[in-house]
Amino acid sequence: MKTTIRWRMPFTLSVLFAAMFAGATGTAHAGPRAQVWITTSDHRQAMRAQAPVAFDDSSERRIHIEVNPEQRFQRMVGFGASITDSSAWLIQHRMSPDQRDALLRELFGRDGGLGLSFTRLTIGASDFSRHHYSLDDPPGNQPDPELKHFSIEPNRGDVVPVTRAALAINPQLQVMASPWSAPAWMKSNNSLIQGALRPEYYDAFARYLLKFVDAYAAEGIPIFALTVQNEPDFEPKDYPGMRLNAPARARFIGDHLGPLLAGRKNAPQIFDWDHNWDKPQEPLGVLNDPAAGKYVSAVAWHCYGGAVEAQTPVHEAFPDKDAYLTECSGGDWEPIISGGLTLQARGQVIGATRNWARGVLFWNLALDQDGGPHAGGCDTCRGVVTINSDTGEVSRTDEYYALAHASRFVRPGASRVASEGEGGDLDHVAFRNEDDGSLVLVMTNSANRTRRFSIGQGGRTLRYALPARSLATFVWTPEAP
Repeated sequence: MKTTIRWRMPFTLSVLFAAMFAGATGTAHAGPRAQVWITTSDHRQAMRAQAPVAFDDSSERRIHIEVNPEQRFQRMVGFGASITDSSAWLIQHRMSPDQRDALLRELFGRDGGLGLSFTRLTIGASDFSRHHYSLDDPPGNQPDPELKHFSIEPNRGDVVPVTRAALAINPQLQVMASPWSAPAWMKSNNSLIQGALRPEYYDAFARYLLKFVDAYAAEGIPIFALTVQNEPDFEPKDYPGMRLNAPARARFIGDHLGPLLAGRKNAPQIFDWDHNWDKPQEPLGVLNDPAAGKYVSAVAWHCYGGAVEAQTPVHEAFPDKDAYLTECSGGDWEPIISGGLTLQARGQVIGATRNWARGVLFWNLALDQDGGPHAGGCDTCRGVVTINSDTGEVSRTDEYYALAHASRFVRPGASRVASEGEGGDLDHVAFRNEDDGSLVLVMTNSANRTRRFSIGQGGRTLRYALPARSLATFVWTPEAP
């Protein structure tokens, strides 16, 4: 196997070099200095550190964004992507040990890496598996209500070691998990594909999910949260899926899974829905159920239908319930192709968090040069990174940079804070890291021309010009009052 090693400037060195360059320009030190990183849609600039810029007493531009760190919203869990079967298999079996270690440190490490702190696993197969399976497949598909045939053996060669390695690099990594289907013998059509969960197996399915949690905990992988079904309003025709509408989810959670978890120490949270923005009535139906609602801590959303703003009215109806964006894939289709980097960052990173998401997940962490491997489903999807399955060489996609501009700088526990100002083609979101008080502003310029604007905070102003179709991160520490 050919080994490709590419030296990448460490994050700390790039900051130092940028600061040295800025010092040579004679920039005034009237106030705090913001470090700036930019990625352009053509990747000619890719997380490139710019000369730091000082806040001073200069006048505001016509487009002005005011950051108020005193007005705080949700606390962040983090940003990341799913360690699907396909992603884990490529990382574990199509890379050399050195390549694998370098990639995982780049993705999950905080010292020069992206610091991804949120991920998702599939419970059994998804479309991004090399074959279809569940974790309880008895001979002849015979019923197994005692779960005697339960096993995570299908995951031991890839998902388990890759997730453990990611946790070793970043112990703050939060792992959620979702089933694409119950075992076939639990379903109305005795198949992993399509069908519905039989009510007589609700209890067995709840225990199946708990056995997954316990098996992964025994491997050193704590599960932070569960959803009970991926995309429960959709029955795909060529990969595992299962319809489970709001009344069925409410009965399953309220009468079976919720009570099972309630008596457990360090039990995972339950997220409902795990589907698109276009049917907010579905999670509202579960949250309004008196038996189920008390066990649900959050609503999980996908990006493939509707608008991100749907997250806010659900949050306002149930302000004690969190929101997460748990799946959104990049790929070779419209509007992704024409929207590119700024669309991904504006919709998923900025839009989701401005609408209360505590965590943001893209779909596959890694796919190969052909968008696989997969068994059914999407053949035009794209991973956060692309791994050449012959050489192990890595290339980085728009989703990588959209994540990087937030995950490198917004640490777990950070608070989203107010950032106000209409910018037309400029979109923005701000955070305050609670460990050191630093502020982070993530911005996109979706226009085909440079946009000039100012940023205000604490009575000071920073003036900047952002290149066409680009993504930027500004980081500064406010002056002490």
